[in-house]
Amino acid sequence: MQLDRQKSIEYGFLEFVSQLHSKHNSSSFYIEHREVLRTMFFNQLLSRALDYAARDLKKKGLAYYTISSAGHESNVLLGQLLNVNDPCFLHYRSGALMAQRYRFDSQRDYTEDTLMSFMCARNEPVSGGRHKVWGSVKLNVLPQTSTIASHLPKAVGAAFALAKLKDQECLDGVSKDSIICCSFGDASANHSTALGAINTAKWTAYQNLPMPILFVCEDNGLGISVKTPHNWIRNNYANSQSMKYIYTDGNDPQAAYGQVKQAIDYCRAYKKPVFLHLKTTRLMGHAGSDIQAAYLSEQEILAQEKNDPLLAWAKALVENHVLSKEEIVEAHTNIVQDIDHKSKRCMQLEKIQNKENLTLPYNNKLKKIDCKRVSFVSDSGTNSSLNNNFNTKPRHMAMLLSMGLKELMQKDAGVMVFGEDVAKKGGVYHVTKGLYEHFGPARVFNTVLDEQSILGLAMGMSHMGFLPIPEIQYLAYYHNAQDQIRSEAASTAFFSNGQFHNPMVIRVASFAYQKGFGGHFHNDNSIAVLRDLPGVIVASPSRGDDAVKMLRTCYDLAKDCGKVVFFLEPIALYMTKDLYEDQDEAWSFQYPQANEIIAYGECSVHGQSKTVIISYANGYYMSLRAAQQLKQESNKEVSVMDLRWLHPLPLDSVLKHLQNLGAEKILIVDECRKNGGVADSLSRAILQKFKNIQLKVIEAEESYIPLGPAANTVLPTEEDILRELKSFDHDQ
Repeated sequence: MQLDRQKSIEYGFLEFVSQLHSKHNSSSFYIEHREVLRTMFFNQLLSRALDYAARDLKKKGLAYYTISSAGHESNVLLGQLLNVNDPCFLHYRSGALMAQRYRFDSQRDYTEDTLMSFMCARNEPVSGGRHKVWGSVKLNVLPQTSTIASHLPKAVGAAFALAKLKDQECLDGVSKDSIICCSFGDASANHSTALGAINTAKWTAYQNLPMPILFVCEDNGLGISVKTPHNWIRNNYANSQSMKYIYTDGNDPQAAYGQVKQAIDYCRAYKKPVFLHLKTTRLMGHAGSDIQAAYLSEQEILAQEKNDPLLAWAKALVENHVLSKEEIVEAHTNIVQDIDHKSKRCMQLEKIQNKENLTLPYNNKLKKIDCKRVSFVSDSGTNSSLNNNFNTKPRHMAMLLSMGLKELMQKDAGVMVFGEDVAKKGGVYHVTKGLYEHFGPARVFNTVLDEQSILGLAMGMSHMGFLPIPEIQYLAYYHNAQDQIRSEAASTAFFSNGQFHNPMVIRVASFAYQKGFGGHFHNDNSIAVLRDLPGVIVASPSRGDDAVKMLRTCYDLAKDCGKVVFFLEPIALYMTKDLYEDQDEAWSFQYPQANEIIAYGECSVHGQSKTVIISYANGYYMSLRAAQQLKQESNKEVSVMDLRWLHPLPLDSVLKHLQNLGAEKILIVDECRKNGGVADSLSRAILQKFKNIQLKVIEAEESYIPLGPAANTVLPTEEDILRELKSFDHDQ
């Protein structure tokens, strides 16, 4: 069998076209569709020719991406029939769709832009040469590199947000009358992320809530080498009470045009989810490195090539007098020549040369972003009136956080609070208590019990201009959905060269020390999965007044700087009122005045001693108690530093405080596990700065946290802190 399938397919197409003939008196195509059909077919030819160019350039070492759209060119129908104000989250085989959608942007050249993306040119308009992604601010195509349907939850979130826009617009022209298009492959339809997102869309629609999303499953029958069982997609999705199913064969342009239009019109008119099952094929393998012969027979490969949509469309258009075979050959020749000419020009373009350029989108020095957002105004109350009501009596952290959330929601009607049990119940720990009654179900609402959907909703809503504050009920539960942040929210600015952002503040009930409650699902002390996310900020207050001040700062970091912010709230300190003795209420605080904040990267120090404990959250609380006990026992003073910010670590502030104190002995108390906490990074920075210093570290053991009193055997304790403080003298 001939190994160069690309040449075989290309020559076979030209040979096929040369033998076509128009039919007498054939007029099955509507007159008004004829020019549109010509344009769509030329863009199909362009998409295919660019796929060939990508592989040819790759062989020469000039291009780096070869996952093609070959066989999926019928998605050009979506490029034609969707409005430009319908945001799209697209499958990586969407070349023809994008080529057709480019008609809305007369200032860009699709061929040149795509070639630049293949060659990672620095001035490529989507990612700035970082990756091959489909995207455009002007065309409302939100870029991602999703390969396993990880973009579906945020697409559902965007659709959910559309109904909340009222009369505002968020992106260019996007309003409540828009719909969301989300495309993916038949293999990806089996992924738990896809299943969860589709379930959330159906769950929402089942309750008669708007969910205008068009799921486009481009079914080519393969997931790399794994075949999709015959009729699996149809039988799995065709019968749903709350999601309409429409099937179409992309190789029948006349019928497919009408069926795709029906799907879009239904979704727009009824604001309900639609599952468009678009039958496609796959040509030339999954990517350039994929050898089809390893898992498909020669007969199967030839059958795929016989099912090439370019053959079917060419036949239909010639037979119905829309195009002549001569026009098709001429168009093909012109497209190939144009690509060759522009490829030579793109070869000379500069690539990203240094890490500063590469990391700029998420290391932007926290300056204000200029992306368009919904203009919201306060809906009730003022910050000052809130302070007058709540600043008279000291409160614990849970109560103060509840007041802080209320303040933000009064300040900005775009703030949305949602998660499991956050509405009428007010959250498991009552942090959202009263918000539902004050702001109503449009702004405070419960979600499905699915962390992927919660974070997807947050991403989609932030794309539509809202400022989401989702709650993850326990830190351990975040691990069920970590890829939603790692692959989607945290990477948005990177893969769009800072053109798109996913601002949000993710509240997480966190850490351990709950006196044995819950075991490892509710007592989780691992933040490693958060601290390796570029551009993401992780904040963790230890006291109630700090929590409010930091929450204000986190809101600003999201709203003004487009940041994804994790706000880790120590569960064990939610209701804590006392510090040193019962009923001393030394851990209860008044609500901060409206102008009080804690600046990003600012930590605090209690005391003036040269012996310093550095910790955070529960560790800070325990360190204060241990320092007090040491003073009572031996009259020795200890300074205690609260990090507050866990990623990026506030190293400038830490080192400055240590220098000002003239620190000589340092104890780091890290309540997270040895290989997942902050101690290693802190220690390295301190030892690089200070050469003659005593440094000790207390960390949690490499163990899950057991149920009951045994939990304290694997966590740092006050006794451990006191012991290590005393050992400084013995080590001299």
